[in-house]
This record gives sequence, C-alpha cells and structure tokens, in this order.
Amino acid sequence: MGRENHTEVSQFLLLGLSDDPKFQPILFGMFLFMYLITVLGNLLIILAVISDSHLHNPMYFFLSNLSFVDICFTTTTVPKMLVNIQTKNKNISYMQCLSQVYFFMVFAGMDNFLLTVMAFDRFVAICHPLNYTVIMNPHFCCLLVLMCWMIILSVSMFHSLLMKQLTFSMGTEIPHFFCELAQILRVTNSDVLINNIALYVATALLCVFPVTGILYSYSQIVSSLLKMSSVVSKYRAFSTCGSHLCVVCLFYGTALGVYLSSAGTHVSQGSTIASVMYTVVTPMLNPFIYSLRNKDVKGALVRFLRVYSCPWWISIKKLSKHCHYLDKCCGF
Repeated sequence: MGRENHTEVSQFLLLGLSDDPKFQPILFGMFLFMYLITVLGNLLIILAVISDSHLHNPMYFFLSNLSFVDICFTTTTVPKMLVNIQTKNKNISYMQCLSQVYFFMVFAGMDNFLLTVMAFDRFVAICHPLNYTVIMNPHFCCLLVLMCWMIILSVSMFHSLLMKQLTFSMGTEIPHFFCELAQILRVTNSDVLINNIALYVATALLCVFPVTGILYSYSQIVSSLLKMSSVVSKYRAFSTCGSHLCVVCLFYGTALGVYLSSAGTHVSQGSTIASVMYTVVTPMLNPFIYSLRNKDVKGALVRFLRVYSCPWWISIKKLSKHCHYLDKCCGF
C-alpha cells in the first residue's frame, strides 16, 4: 500500500540530535567550532609535513594522508547537519543521502586502512630497523596507499549500487544526524538480506582484518621491546608508537561504542552520542595527539608558523615553551 519506488522518493528526514529549539543554537555553535578546529588542525599537520624536510619519511607520509582523510570524513557529515540546524529544515535529498553513505564509507574505511598501514610501518621500523629504508621505500608506501583507496572505493561503490535498489515510503525518517548505511537498511521497505550480507562482509574487510593487523604488529613490537636490554632504547623505540597507539584506541574505542550501543532494534541516544565521538571528536583530537606527543611534528609546526606568521612568532615561541612545560608535567 504505502510503498513507493526509490526513484519517486525525493527526500528523507534526518531527525538529528535534538528536537528542542533551545538546544539548536548551542549545537550549531559547538559543531561549527569542532569542525573548524578539525579542518585547521589537520590542515596544519599536512602543511607541516609538506614544508619540513625532516618529516619526509614514511611515518609522516601516512600521517598527512590520515589528516586529509579526517578532514574529508568530518566534511561528509557535519556541514549538512549545520545547514539543517541553521535553516530549521531536516530534509536531505535522496541523492545527497546516497552520496553521504558512499563517502562516509570511503573515508571511514580509509581511516581503518591507514591506521593499519601506520602500525605496519612502526612494526618494520622497530622489528627490522636495518631493512626499514629498503622495505618502506617511497614507491612501496605510495603503492600501499593507492591499494587502500582502490579497495575502499570499490567496496563503497558496491554498497551504493545495492542501496539504489531499495524502496522507501514517502516521508521516511532516519533517526540519526546523517545517512548511515545501517540506519538506511532499517527504514527501507525492501528485503535487505543481500545488503546485510554485504555489510557483514564489508565489516570483516574494513574492521576485523585491519584490527587483526594492528594487534599483530603491536604484539611483534612488544616482543622486540622485551628483548632489548637498555631501558632507554625501549623508551625511544616505543615513544615513536605512542601517538599512533592513542589514535588507534580513540578511533576503535568510539567506533566500538557506536555499534555496541546500536545493537538493538532502535537507535538509542547513547548510540547518537557515540556516533558524534566517532565522526567528529576523534578527527578533531588526532592533530593534538600527534602534535603534543611528537617532538618532530611539534617542531615542524613551530617552524612552519614561524615562516608564514612572522608577526606572531613571539607568541608562538611562548606557546611552544608552554607546550614543552605541559609535556614535562603530563609525562609525554
């Protein structure tokens, strides 16, 4: 009776984070601030890596790619949400929703792959230091990133094509602040058996395999560290993994929270909050984690800002000293 073909459904309704009008200005200001910080922080990381020859190595090449993906990841969801809050309109067109699903999967999957590649890079650097420059040569690093892009673009396109075959009722409501594939499958009128099977396979490919690779890499790293006799050598070796390990825990911890809290039939408020942490907060914090815990990145940022922001060099220098003081106090 109430079924309509997907070609006739021109838009969906995104229910968002809150229906209370009092919270809308607060949500708009908060998410606009976090989005601008995310873009600025990750952009500074990219520019610092490009401009500083000391950072022209595999570890920072992957980091700059991760920063680029984080900018795109946040841009996929936050701007549309800000527009909806500002215009007090919850509509999202069918094509916009389809595009959002596609790009969300692309950049979420690339985050997974890049974190795995970075773990492999640390594994080679610590467990096979003499062969590091031979194994992690520029050609191989570019090939790894290119392969990641090819795999995730193909997987995301496959899911988008499956989604185009679904049918929806007019005025379909999506209980989220963006179009996520799992939520789309819950509100469709079609049989989603094939879609769910494809989703489970994609989850194994994009999550289980990368996590397994990260765990294996760090198990080998810990094994190598235990064989080192010098405490100083152990600290220096593991300090290069500190920032990456923090980002991995933050990314997978929040992602796990999303899927554990949304395991039921209906989306809970906890699931929505976990999604905010996963899609907005984590990309915003990544530049701070790498800049505060990594002296090379911090030094490159200071040199970059010194060159391109000479009038504020005195303030930057004071900020650098303050960050150094915080590092000592916090034990970084």
